[in-house]
Amino acid sequence: MHFGLSEEQDMIVSTVRSFVENEIYPHEDMVERTGQVPHELGQEIKQKVIDLGFYACNFPEEVGGAGLSHLDFTLVERELGRGSMALTHFFGRPQNILMACTGDQRDRYLLPAVRGEKMDALAMTEPDAGSDVRGMKCSAVRDGGDWVLNGSKHFISGAEHADFFIVFVATGVDETPRGPKKRITCFLVDRGTPGFAVRDGYASVSHKGYKNCILDFDNCRLPDAQVLGEVDGGFAVMNEWLYATRLTVAAFCVGRARRCFDMALNYAAERKQFGQPIAKFQGVSFQIADMITEIDAADWLTLAGAWRLDQNLPANREIASAKLYASEMLARVTDTTLQIFGGMGLMNDFPIERFWRDARVERIWDGTSEIQRHIISRDLFRPLGA
Repeated sequence: MHFGLSEEQDMIVSTVRSFVENEIYPHEDMVERTGQVPHELGQEIKQKVIDLGFYACNFPEEVGGAGLSHLDFTLVERELGRGSMALTHFFGRPQNILMACTGDQRDRYLLPAVRGEKMDALAMTEPDAGSDVRGMKCSAVRDGGDWVLNGSKHFISGAEHADFFIVFVATGVDETPRGPKKRITCFLVDRGTPGFAVRDGYASVSHKGYKNCILDFDNCRLPDAQVLGEVDGGFAVMNEWLYATRLTVAAFCVGRARRCFDMALNYAAERKQFGQPIAKFQGVSFQIADMITEIDAADWLTLAGAWRLDQNLPANREIASAKLYASEMLARVTDTTLQIFGGMGLMNDFPIERFWRDARVERIWDGTSEIQRHIISRDLFRPLGA
C-alpha cells in the first residue's frame, strides 16, 4: 500500500500552510482580543484566496471550483485547522449542498457563492433540536402558492457574514409505527427577506471572533422557487451533501493538534529545569511520544475516510470514527501541551490557552462524540440484526 502524497498534494499542503502562516497568524491576537474580524480584513483575505485559485476549491470545475477530490480538500482543511476559524472562514468553502441547486437557483446562489460574490450559512440547529434534527420546531406551512416560515434557529456559524441562508424546517408530520415523524424541507433564504431577522447569539469561550447567531422567522413568506431539493426531501439533500462535514471537523482537529505539538516539542527542547532541557525527563518525553502517535493515528483515520469517499465506498462509520477520535485527540493534545508549558500555558502570552478553550467545542458540533459512537456501533450491529 502507498501512503505518500502526490507531488500535487504536497504542493496543496505547502501552499495552504504558507497562506495560513503569512495571512492568518499575524491577525490572530487581534481577533482574540477584540472578538471581531474587521470587514476590510475579511474581504482582503477572501480576495487573496481568489487570486490564489483556492476559493471554493471544494466545488467541481464545471461550476468554477478547483475540482479537488475529497482527499485533496481534506488536506486543505487540515492546514486551515492551524489557524483562527474566524479568519480562515474567509478562505471560502461554500456548503457543498449548493450543488443541489437547479434552474435559476444556480445563477442566484450556487455560482455567486463559488465566485466569492455571496457567502452562505447553514441553519439546522434549534434550542430543542441539536442532535435530534427531527425535533425541530421551526416550521413552514402552505399559504396559497407560498410557504410561510415561523420559528428560530440558533448556533448558526458565519451568519453575520452571510448573504443567504440554507435553512432546514419541518413541513409536515407522518404517522409511523414508532410515532410521529416530521418531514423536513430545505429552503434558501436571502438576508433582508421580510419576516426574517439575524441577531447576535451567545458569547462563547471557543473560537473568539467566529460568532454564532440566532435566526428568527416571523411569518416569513417564501415561494416554491426557494426550496432546495424536493419538498419534504430535506433529509435526502442532507444525507447526500452534508454528512462529510464531520470529516472537515476531523481534519481541522488534526491541523490544530499538529500546531500545538510543534510548540510543545520546541518548548520541551528549549525549556530548562534542574540544569537540562525538560525533554530529558521521561515525564515530558513520553507525553511527546504519546501526542505524536495519537496525532498520526487521527490523521490517517481522517485521510482514510476521505479516500473512501473518492473511491465511492461506504464511509459513514469511518468518517464518524475520524471525527470522534480526532476531536477527542485534540482535547488531550491541547491539555498536554498546556501541561508541558506549565503556568505559562495559561497566560495569554502564548496561544496555548486559546487552543485549549477552542478544542472543547469540537466534541459537540457537527455531531457530538456520543452521536458518533452511536453511528459507529449501529453500523457494526445492523448486519448482525441487533
